[in-house]
Amino acid sequence: HSEAIWIEFEEQLSPGDATAILSEAPSVRVLRLPEVPSPKDAAGGDEVLVGRIRKDEGSANGLALFLSNDNLRKGAALNAIQIAEVLLAGVAAA
Repeated sequence: HSEAIWIEFEEQLSPGDATAILSEAPSVRVLRLPEVPSPKDAAGGDEVLVGRIRKDEGSANGLALFLSNDNLRKGAALNAIQIAEVLLAGVAAA
């Protein structure tokens, strides 16, 4: 599964800052050019591959990026488990 994504923020976010934030996110692997995320590379893995993070020239506060993941794993069962783990950790901390 792959998606081209355009995101518009209330305030400006540079591609470098977005890359740094995404690099720290669990289950995300940021690829640097010339690497480009592809379904073939994502198949069988649990990570979301993100790349081609750049300024969206059509928006003052926008970014464009491209991602790929194995949607049978990350987009279905694994994602539900990871969301439940976060929710249960919040309940346990309360």
